[in-house]
Amino acid sequence: MINRILIRIKVLQIVYSYYQNGSGDLKMAEKELMFSLQKSYDLYYYFLLLIVEVTNLYKRILDARKHKFMPTEDDLYPNTRFIDNRFAAQLAENEALQQHISEQGISWANDEDFVKDVLDSILTSEIYSEYLENPEDNYEIDREFWRVIFKRLICQSEEVEQYLEDKSIYWNDDISIIETFTLKTIKRFDESAGSKQELLPMFKETDDKLFATKLLHQTLLKGQDYRARIEKHMKNWETDRIANIDLFIMQIALAEIMSFPTIPTSVTLNEYIDMAKYYSTPKSGTFINGILDSIVNELKKEQLLLKN
Repeated sequence: MINRILIRIKVLQIVYSYYQNGSGDLKMAEKELMFSLQKSYDLYYYFLLLIVEVTNLYKRILDARKHKFMPTEDDLYPNTRFIDNRFAAQLAENEALQQHISEQGISWANDEDFVKDVLDSILTSEIYSEYLENPEDNYEIDREFWRVIFKRLICQSEEVEQYLEDKSIYWNDDISIIETFTLKTIKRFDESAGSKQELLPMFKETDDKLFATKLLHQTLLKGQDYRARIEKHMKNWETDRIANIDLFIMQIALAEIMSFPTIPTSVTLNEYIDMAKYYSTPKSGTFINGILDSIVNELKKEQLLLKN
């Protein structure tokens, strides 16, 4: 599930911390990288569990209304289509979900106000009204309801994003990526799979985990060599005005270019240029593109880089 875009972002964060703290502890840096990636994977389960928790909260609310001192007709006989949603029920019984939340201690138990806010946003939405009025009543309709709810009310909510960023510092750059994988998971659910519906693994391929650790190792172990090349090509730039983050991005980019011959150089360059535009200054993309392009041409002349 964790893709290489997210891995590159996490490596950048760890490299930045490594140099800022000055610890020089490679094993600790690798441990922190794996911990950070695990937190990203946990967010995926938090999103799935949110669907279950919102449903359970509404069940409790409807049950409480039935037991009021003087319940109304609506209190006694509410529309239960939302809490009877087949997809949500299947998700609640999912064995992989239950196992992961048990092992990792994942829970929304201390976030009931947030869960209530999400529920309120759903109950007041047109999506919910249309769902109740839809004459079709089957599993596919139930699953599609939650897919649309997640896409429009959760993925596009600034309040949800802010809450998650406050809940964990590890999620600041993960949310939109993990939301995409959660949507894919909802769409893949099949009623016939029951509680054994497969969820996404932490790494789609074993190579992705190796990519993460090797990229970090090469960036730090050969950092001086990469920095020397970078500085050689920065003669026309005022070095003291160059942001540290730009240097870190170029250092990681060179580690990837030099260490992963199967990844086209153009792909690597594009990834890190985009990263620079997001994490540094508006001009950083152009600056980094120019420096890295010069270094790549130099490496080819030295026959140290044989790929395109």
